[in-house]
Amino acid sequence: MLVLTDSVVFVADDTSEVIQHEEIVQGAEIRCGCAEGDLAAVAFGNGSIALITDGRVEHLQTGISERIECLDILADRPLELLIGTEPAHLYRLGAGGAEPLEAFDGLDCQSSWYTPWGGPPTVRSLANSGDCLYADIHVGSIMRSMDRGNSWEPVTSELDDDVHQVATCAAAPASVYANTADAVFVSEDRGQTWDRRAAGLPTPYGRAIAVHPTDPDCILASVSEGPHSDVKGQLYRSDDTGRKWTHVIDGFPSELKENLDTFQLGFSANGRAWAAIDNLLYVSDDRGGKWMVAWEAPTQISSIAC
Repeated sequence: MLVLTDSVVFVADDTSEVIQHEEIVQGAEIRCGCAEGDLAAVAFGNGSIALITDGRVEHLQTGISERIECLDILADRPLELLIGTEPAHLYRLGAGGAEPLEAFDGLDCQSSWYTPWGGPPTVRSLANSGDCLYADIHVGSIMRSMDRGNSWEPVTSELDDDVHQVATCAAAPASVYANTADAVFVSEDRGQTWDRRAAGLPTPYGRAIAVHPTDPDCILASVSEGPHSDVKGQLYRSDDTGRKWTHVIDGFPSELKENLDTFQLGFSANGRAWAAIDNLLYVSDDRGGKWMVAWEAPTQISSIAC
């Protein structure tokens, strides 16, 4: 598991009760990371990517000038990495380097993408289920590819367009999960139709979402009163795919001043749940019901990648 700060990447052992961590990569402006199997990847502000395998680090120059916002590992042998940026573009990194996905750039709906503050829209998060890829546009809903990135289309308009994180689950390849500014949405047909699932949530505004790796009904999601400070951030869990939500308070703060943000919540492959709040890393061994502090980082944790 990766634990990222602004300038240091820690590789953590997620099998023990107390985190055994190793400071593996240092660099200015660490942007984001992802992990899949034995491979992890970290993006830096200069456009470079660090690949981490069994403690070994390989640095790659992508040549991407845009700000990298998210990564997704599609394959490790040979390497295939999906990269999302600000402004909203997608690149596929392989043995031949990074290539822009022209079909994504040719989407007619790009003219409707926006940000509330007037800046460029962003590919905020990525997810995949085999050949089916999902790119969360902030703000512009989710774009979907059914053929591993060769063609792209928007998912149906039932989904709120202000999406903050998209997720999938290997145990349910047709399911897609999204946390948005108007609550959690779930699709069980690869984004053809969506169901808004907000029963029990105190407020619709959501940020992070994570799905148990072997139980697609078990979801964790963060909500708050909005995008700014003093927003009463809270963590909720569901055991029925979001049809009913329960407030998480056992060993976990009942209310946060800030949002529990995109990429600060996750499940590792063994089913342990993780959450990063300021410089504290929380862990749960019972699907997100009871929590404890596993590790205190030397500085604020920006994101985790399980």
